[in-house]
Amino acid sequence: MGIFSKDIKTMDDLFVHTLQDIYYAEKQIVKSLPTMIGKARDPQLQQALSDHLAETEGHVTPLEEVFRMHGAKVKAVRCPAIDGILEEADEVSGEVEDDRVLDAAIIAMAQAVEHYEITRYGTLAAWARELGRPDCAMVLEETLEEEKAADLKLTDLAETGINAEAELVTAK
Repeated sequence: MGIFSKDIKTMDDLFVHTLQDIYYAEKQIVKSLPTMIGKARDPQLQQALSDHLAETEGHVTPLEEVFRMHGAKVKAVRCPAIDGILEEADEVSGEVEDDRVLDAAIIAMAQAVEHYEITRYGTLAAWARELGRPDCAMVLEETLEEEKAADLKLTDLAETGINAEAELVTAK
């Protein structure tokens, strides 16, 4: 049976399983983002994370639409990958003492989440096209573009000040 919750025999099975995976991931991300926002100290970072929380809450509905369009039951399957990324984010942010370093760590952890989402949405869109579902692909690609934009915004925040501020912190 492997790493999946059931045997996957066809590309369609793989597509639906991965759709269930990202559906679970989005719901877990919605639960964890408020903690990241609460720990962030830079106002621009707080705003970027808050904006992305609103976007992420909105990603659930298009996913449910893709399930319906594809004729699959709306269902989440546990995703150990996102659970691990979010657990690591919580652990790392709990270990950082200086707020400036913490903001840099939060960006890194948020980007790990974004990169996971980008891989999932990119793969799902490609598979949807392969399965003859350009309608599903179009919905997935819209979310993919939002994830890429969020990642770029985080990169910009890191490179235009937050990382430099963190680098000024010296060991005590």
